[in-house]
Amino acid sequence: MGSLADLTPPIALGALDGRYRGAVADLVDHLSEPALNRARTHVEVEWLIHLTDEQAVPGVRRLTGDEKAALRAVVTGFGADEIAEMAATERVTQHDVKAVEYFLKERLTHIAPAEADRGLAELIHFCCTSEDINNLSYALMVKGAVQEVWLPRASALVEKLATMASDLREVPLLAHTHGQPATPTTMGKELAVLAFRLQRQLRRIEEADFLGKLNGATGTYGAHLAAVPGADWQAISESFVEGLGLTWNPLTTQIESHDWQAELYADIARFNRVLHNMCTDVWAYISMGYFAQVRGQGTVGSSTMPHKVNPIRFENAEANLEVSNALFDVLAATLVQSRLQRDLTDSSMQRNIGVAFGHSLLAIDNVTRGLDGLDAVPEAMARDLDANWEVLGEPIQSAMRALGAQGVPGMEEPYERLKELTRGRRIGQAELVEFVRGLGLPSEVEERLAAMTPATYVGLAPSLVDHLD
Repeated sequence: MGSLADLTPPIALGALDGRYRGAVADLVDHLSEPALNRARTHVEVEWLIHLTDEQAVPGVRRLTGDEKAALRAVVTGFGADEIAEMAATERVTQHDVKAVEYFLKERLTHIAPAEADRGLAELIHFCCTSEDINNLSYALMVKGAVQEVWLPRASALVEKLATMASDLREVPLLAHTHGQPATPTTMGKELAVLAFRLQRQLRRIEEADFLGKLNGATGTYGAHLAAVPGADWQAISESFVEGLGLTWNPLTTQIESHDWQAELYADIARFNRVLHNMCTDVWAYISMGYFAQVRGQGTVGSSTMPHKVNPIRFENAEANLEVSNALFDVLAATLVQSRLQRDLTDSSMQRNIGVAFGHSLLAIDNVTRGLDGLDAVPEAMARDLDANWEVLGEPIQSAMRALGAQGVPGMEEPYERLKELTRGRRIGQAELVEFVRGLGLPSEVEERLAAMTPATYVGLAPSLVDHLD
């Protein structure tokens, strides 16, 4: 038997780079290994430009506009050849960030080739520890992945759910608490609850801080001051980090502390968990017949039972959300820990950020397609409502309590009387109306309760949908 590992092109080991690549490919531009090296190149280029613009090192000239453009073109043109060249250099250096430095120094000889400019190359990676470059690179990568890929997809899903909630706001639904028939609501209100929860998490994620630092090997600017004592290195660092579109962290060890990552991943994991809750609820509604899955899409529901259309989108989403959360949870827990100045656990951990986002994005894709395949079935919801008139015991005993509190006679023990009528058995409209008519209620209250049906006992449910953004 031949080895699959020897085939070309290489076969993906993980599902995200194999079966599901189409759904998550946009993340490759942000959270892959080549994306990390491109981000490192971007940070190193901008640090060189910043140092010369700020005249941080006396006697070093400013770069011209053409030279800056040429350096930045190295980043925008980063592709297959650059990836291969950097990989070859790393095999020699056995150090990924050093490979980026040598890669850029070689490029600079063509951009500023004059003998007088040879010293410019020494300002590439000037006074930087690897973590100065890496923390900024990861912050830029994660920020891009969140703002350009994950948030737009997640927001579109929540908007779709909110639209469904609005469309179904008036459709009455038998609620279930503890799996038992309970006070009716509307399908729209129940979907709105889920959309509202998801919207809150999106707002937290939209407001996330992406922190970065550039302060040397132990966060003291020691090398900076030794090299150029007269420069205001904190101001230079702050303006550089903020110029990248990040929030400056003024106080760190060798590493940026990653607390912002832990906060962000906890919020995304919470979004994932609410979305998981939505999947299980919609799955239950499908099993009750409240939603029909649209047929005619060429799908096979069951390999042996032709009548079935399985809710696979929601089940697949559940699995991927669980994988995503397992990774986000361990990232959040581990990245806030560091032995003294630093250890390399964060380096290994952060290489899994893309996988965590990928499984979340895949789940979002599955849920989006799952919702697109649903049609509400109001008739099925109405049948269940009509089969559970006993749920009106609650409003009747509540009205009796209010009357009793006002001194109306004959309203004693309303809960117990309704329990005797309804618990453990089904009753119909005729029995309930007969009971109401025999309570001695004021005529206005009696007529209102006698006219009530499970389908009309939905309170403010339709208007509560308006609380959605």
